[in-house]
Amino acid sequence: MRFKTLLLVTALAGLAAGAAQAQVSVKIGVLNDRSGLYSDLTGEGSVVAAKMAVEDFKAAEKGIKVDIISADHQNKPDVGSSIARQWYDQDGVDVIVDVPASSVGLAVAQVSREKSKVYLNSGSATSNLTGAQCSPFTVHWSYDTVALANGTGGALVKQGGDTWFFLTADYEFGHALERDTTAVIVKNGGKVIGSVKTPFPGTDFSSFLLQAQASKAKVIGLANAGGDTINSIKQAGEFGITQAGQTLAGLLVFINDVHALGLKTAQGLVLTSSFYWDLNDGTRAFSKRFGERAGGKMPSMVQAGVYASILHYLKAVEALKSKDSQQVMAKMKEMPTDDPLFGKGYIRADGRKIHDMYLFEVKKPEESKGAWDYYKLRATIPGDQAFRPLEGSPCPLVKS
Repeated sequence: MRFKTLLLVTALAGLAAGAAQAQVSVKIGVLNDRSGLYSDLTGEGSVVAAKMAVEDFKAAEKGIKVDIISADHQNKPDVGSSIARQWYDQDGVDVIVDVPASSVGLAVAQVSREKSKVYLNSGSATSNLTGAQCSPFTVHWSYDTVALANGTGGALVKQGGDTWFFLTADYEFGHALERDTTAVIVKNGGKVIGSVKTPFPGTDFSSFLLQAQASKAKVIGLANAGGDTINSIKQAGEFGITQAGQTLAGLLVFINDVHALGLKTAQGLVLTSSFYWDLNDGTRAFSKRFGERAGGKMPSMVQAGVYASILHYLKAVEALKSKDSQQVMAKMKEMPTDDPLFGKGYIRADGRKIHDMYLFEVKKPEESKGAWDYYKLRATIPGDQAFRPLEGSPCPLVKS
C-alpha cells in the first residue's frame, strides 16, 4: 500500500512538473506617456486595457502566465530606448506595447529589432514604422499618418478644400503627417501654400495661427496631437478663424481631445479614427467595462489598440506554446486578426495591421445624447484603401 501511495505521489509530482514546464511565462511592458500631453489618451488607461486583454483571453487558464509592468518615456527618444534596453536585458520583458510619440516609437523599434523582441505599437503615428524603418519584429496596430491623410485630408480636398497651410509639430510625427497629407492633397488636385514648424510640445500657437490666417488657405491643417491640438483649436477659436471662413483640420484628433475641448468648441471637426466606443455592440461592451476601471473615461483608439494587439499576441503564444519572438511574429502574420474592437483584419509583411478606418464628424451640442456621445459617422474607409499599398513600399521586408 505504501509502495502504491509512493507511486501515486511520484506520478502526481511528475504531472505537476509537466504542467509547470508546459506553462509559458510572458512579461509585457506598457511604455508610454504617463505625465505629459499624451497621458490622457495613453497613460494608465493603456495599462487598464492591457490587463483587460489578459483577463478576457483567460491566459492563466490556457497555461500562459502574464506579468504587466509600465513606465513613462516622457516623450523623449533617449529615455524610451533606455527603458526598453533595461526591460529586455535586465527585467525579462518579452514584448513592449503602446509607445506614443513617433520619435520614441522609432527608437524603441530599433532596440526591439536589435534584441529580437516583439514590439506592438499602437501609439505612434509615423508611417515610417512600416516604411523605410520597418522591422521584422514590429506590428503597427491602430493607425498611421498615411491612413489619417487618406481619411481627413482626402475628404476635405474632395469637398473643395484645395489650398492648405500646415501647423506642424517639429518632430518625427508632425513631419510624417505633413508629408503624407501633402501627398494626398496633391494627388487629389490641391496644393499646399505654406507651413510652419511649431515647438513640441507647445502652448502658445497664436503667431503660427496668424500666419495661417494671413495665407488665406481654405484649410489649416493641424499636424499635431494631444495637448498641442487642444491648444491650437482653442486659440483658433479665439481668433475667429473658422467663423471667418477657413476650415480647421485636426489631422489627428482623439476622443479625449474632444472631451477636453467640449462640443461647443469642437463641433464640426472632421477626423479619422480606427475606433470609437459607440461604433457597435462589441465596442460598447468593452468601453463600458473600461470606463468602470478608468474613472468613467472612454478608451482612445490607442488604448483600444493595446487591448487588441495583446489579444492577438496571446493567441499566437497559445497556438505555439512558445514565446519565441520569430515564431510568434510569423504566427501573428499567418493568423487573421479578429477582435471586438477592430473586427476582422490581418497583419502584412511590413508589420502594418490592416483594418477599416472611419471618417467622423464631431456632433453639435444639441445632437449629443449624453456624456461621450461625440461622433457621427460620415464614411467607412476599407483597410486596403486607408493604408499605404504594399506595391512600391520602401520597407525592405516587402518582396518586389
